Amino acid sequence: MKRPGPLLTLLAGLLLGAFMLSLNATTGTKSASSYREASPGVTAPPSPTPSSSTTPSASPSPSKSAKTVPPHADYAGRTDDDSSAVAVSLRGGKAIAYFCDGHDKESWLKGDVKDDGTMKLTGRHGAELNGTLKDGRSIRGTVDLGGRRYAFTADKAVKPSGLYRATATVRGATLDGGWIVLPGGRQVGILDRDGRPSAAPRIDPETGAVTIDGERLTAQPVTP
Repeated sequence: MKRPGPLLTLLAGLLLGAFMLSLNATTGTKSASSYREASPGVTAPPSPTPSSSTTPSASPSPSKSAKTVPPHADYAGRTDDDSSAVAVSLRGGKAIAYFCDGHDKESWLKGDVKDDGTMKLTGRHGAELNGTLKDGRSIRGTVDLGGRRYAFTADKAVKPSGLYRATATVRGATLDGGWIVLPGGRQVGILDRDGRPSAAPRIDPETGAVTIDGERLTAQPVTP
């Protein structure tokens, strides 16, 4: 009657061990499940949608400044050494100039005027005029002629001041006359007769009328 005691004790121990294993297994599963739920997965933040009110608009590229076209005007003046006169006529970005000492030295020059008012005019035998327009009121520059350089200032001229020229054939001779009428009425000019230069006779600055070798001619204003 006492033998069943140990067997019952052993059976009870086995049942208790099985119960404990089952309890531990159940508790571990729930813990793992609870951890996964409490730790949310990593989610990439949504890209911010640009707002039309905060997006800077592209600035328009600066446009090139409007070109400054040299004014249509005439200029006349003397060289710094007072030996000669210079006149320049500007029209539409083009220029024509006349250098004259009133005796035997002269040169006609022409070329373009840049937007900044600078100019380089050229003539026969390597003659060259380099000048700069100063606020539309005067031209300051130099003339290179015959191995010499003449600095000059030509102020804006008001009619009848300015540059004049007359060409004609009189008694078989080819005449070519150039005149610079300076502000104040002073005239400087050369008359070329078949390649022989000499001082030019005076012209009427109001009409350009001039008498050469008994013939009445009209000197015209010179423009490019």
